[in-house]
Amino acid sequence: MLTHLHNKQIIFLDIETVAEFPSYLEMPERLQLLWNKKAALLSKNEEITAEELYERAGIYAEFGKIVCISIGYFEKKLQKFRIKSFFGPNEKALLSSFAEMLNKHFYKENDLLCAHNGKEFDFPYIARRLLVNQIKLPKLLNIAGKKPWEIKHLDTMELWKFGDYKHYTSLDLLTAIFEIPSPKSDINGSQVNAVFWKEDDVKRIAEYCQNDVLAIAQLMNAYQGKALWKESDLEFAELVEL
Repeated sequence: MLTHLHNKQIIFLDIETVAEFPSYLEMPERLQLLWNKKAALLSKNEEITAEELYERAGIYAEFGKIVCISIGYFEKKLQKFRIKSFFGPNEKALLSSFAEMLNKHFYKENDLLCAHNGKEFDFPYIARRLLVNQIKLPKLLNIAGKKPWEIKHLDTMELWKFGDYKHYTSLDLLTAIFEIPSPKSDINGSQVNAVFWKEDDVKRIAEYCQNDVLAIAQLMNAYQGKALWKESDLEFAELVEL
């Protein structure tokens, strides 16, 4: 599958998101009222309050924010698969740095973005938060008016579906069946909000995010029938908080 593609053309990415405010009570009143409406739809008649549901707000770009974007790409000079992260509490700073990198290094016709469930989550979430922060969309994310075949996005979950619309398949499950080392570390996605707002440990989140990026790249290698990246093939950039 996709044997015509070379991984040197692909920028693999993953994002981690949290609720925009530390708690429901710290939201501006206008947003609080709008979250109440959203929470009513999410609760599905369960006896759970909007305040209790607020820990899930990071899933939605209108009520959340990005605290980490990790990327992986083939570095020609190093001849290695390089992984780096843009992370920190200042969303505008990390998004500006990410957009600048895409504009400077990944703008050619053959360049592609790849994520797991990226078409449903990562790509639109990044684009929406770029607009909220008044940052111009990079070429790879500016898809308005483009035909489907003109959009340079790959999605490892969509590729696995082969046209099936029935269910979500996790990255953890796919790496297990392809015998790829698990991307999961000491935390999982459901804990990211608490690690950020309660433990103030965004670096830990970045390390978790990088594991997912490597797993996505390895999964693409498996799809293409290629050998997995070895430890000697990898280069991790120093983690510098923005």
